[in-house]
Amino acid sequence: MMLSPPPPLYPCSLSLCFRPNPHNHRLHVLTQPDSGCSPFMPNQVAVIMDGNRRWARSRGLMPEAGYLAGARSLKLFVNLCCNWGIRVVTVFAFSSDNWLRPKAEVDFLMRLLESALKDEVAYMLREDIKLSVIGDSSKLPKSLKEFITYAETTTENNSGLNLVIAINYSGKNDIVQACQSIARKVKDGLVDPEEINEFMIENELGTHPDPHPDLLIRTSGEVRVSNFFLWQLSYTELYFTESLWPDFGEDEFLHALRAFQHRLRRYGR
Repeated sequence: MMLSPPPPLYPCSLSLCFRPNPHNHRLHVLTQPDSGCSPFMPNQVAVIMDGNRRWARSRGLMPEAGYLAGARSLKLFVNLCCNWGIRVVTVFAFSSDNWLRPKAEVDFLMRLLESALKDEVAYMLREDIKLSVIGDSSKLPKSLKEFITYAETTTENNSGLNLVIAINYSGKNDIVQACQSIARKVKDGLVDPEEINEFMIENELGTHPDPHPDLLIRTSGEVRVSNFFLWQLSYTELYFTESLWPDFGEDEFLHALRAFQHRLRRYGR
């Protein structure tokens, strides 16, 4: 039985109302490959959305204000990806390590995630966006888990942008659970240990069957991957920026894409 989405948790609208101009003259650099450089647009982009709390502190605001501003930046980012032909976007929304933050902050993040999903299902249907959520859902609030199931089911036949949200995700745990799954198959006699290879492990990862990211963007000046996609980033181009996530807009994204265009991707050759 299909559930009807409950009303938004917040009176303020978080809907994706900003529509960048796809004919922007600055985009010509993104549609022409440069000689000897990477393909002109990445198929999959992953983002570590860092700096929301610092953005709030720098303005004398509570952390919640930074997360709300970050949500608006994510909506703009998704819109740009839709307009520019990027096929898969994965965003690191909540790490398994983030449970160590103050309870009030974590509770707010859980409510914000649920509210944002509820606000955006209609948009995703209209724009042909498919939603996928990866990570360990066992610790998530029941209402959030239920709405994730509803949103994934509602958008599963969409064929446009695939928006993947990592919630309570750990790169280490993803590899561990993949190995545990294969170990069970070995125990049951379905797989010989000699048959185990990287393709078998990859098929058990939470991101399967999505391709590996071509480009990883991390904001806020931190230069590390912080337990995100430890397997999947083996040949990903990394882009780090000092910009805090709420300030990451169209111009910053263009800088990242131009940098990607000028990377020579050899894959070990």
